[in-house]
Amino acid sequence: MTNFAPTRWIQPGVPALVLAPMEGVADVAMRALLSELGGFTFCVAEFLRISQAAPGVRVFQRHVPELLQGGRTATGLPVQVQLLGGDPGKLAQAARAAIRAGALAVDLNFGCPARTVNRHDGGATLLQYPDRIRAIVAAVRAAVPAHLPVSAKLRLGWDNIDAIHVNAERAAEGGADWITIHARTKSQGYRPPAYWKPLAEVRARLRIPVVANGEIWTSADLRRCRDETGCQHFMLGRGALADPTLGRKAARELGLPGAGLPQPFARTPAEWLPLLSRYGELCRAAEMPPAYILCRVKQWLRMNNHDGKQVWFDNLKGCRDLGELLRCLDGLAADFPPSPGELCFGHSDAAGEPAA
Repeated sequence: MTNFAPTRWIQPGVPALVLAPMEGVADVAMRALLSELGGFTFCVAEFLRISQAAPGVRVFQRHVPELLQGGRTATGLPVQVQLLGGDPGKLAQAARAAIRAGALAVDLNFGCPARTVNRHDGGATLLQYPDRIRAIVAAVRAAVPAHLPVSAKLRLGWDNIDAIHVNAERAAEGGADWITIHARTKSQGYRPPAYWKPLAEVRARLRIPVVANGEIWTSADLRRCRDETGCQHFMLGRGALADPTLGRKAARELGLPGAGLPQPFARTPAEWLPLLSRYGELCRAAEMPPAYILCRVKQWLRMNNHDGKQVWFDNLKGCRDLGELLRCLDGLAADFPPSPGELCFGHSDAAGEPAA
């Protein structure tokens, strides 16, 4: 199996759909599940924080188990490793270790708004220091073989959306193959709305692709984002969890190969039952403890209830394990009939081109 070249991940003029690296949510089991449901070009793993000595190969392989199977999920979806930190030298060392561990691409996190991360010189705090962004990207770019891509994920700024212009330029000057922009500042966190207009201005000025991210919950949101930014590349985060069929819908909207027909999804208990059951299977296969699995499932369902319209969600809060939660969902299914159609697992319709 050969590695992807940079243009096989994000290619100018060719649409792409990326699964976001949601810390504490998009774990290996979730990446496997959404890979089975299809639609995505590739996904980005949860960040690995680099604060002291660079981690070794085994640390990367534990953190991103897909590295043990060619850097892909079981259905063939490529997985990009993401690093977070503020020291160019340590991040370069970590990038080398990631490549030795089997990474096919490296992403740099300049967008995480978490206070703990920002207090320790990581994530969005770097948005206040554009030259440091350039230095970090350049150090990692020099450490990674030229045929493997290095990208950067940014927010619009720390507290000023205009900061994206200089920060994006510095990332490009450092050698990023593409940048992903979450269309809010650190101060705005995840509060709506997203501010997509600056992405159009950045995209027009840079010679590298721009991936749009933020507040894409539906196909209609994707169309508005595309119209406003002119972007052809998009990253889905919370929207892909609130509606696990959004990846396929968005892929079809973008004209990606293998997207399949749009799938109705009314977020009913009957529709969530096979999803959560399959996720539990994938978690157990990854040897995750039962308490962890239950916590993640409840977190996922809270995200599904982001608009407060899932009135049945409160019935699940007291469940003590996944089995009890699934039985409760099964009991609720009669009161909330599902949409037509059936979710299918185990068949990748990812738009990413398989490596030879």
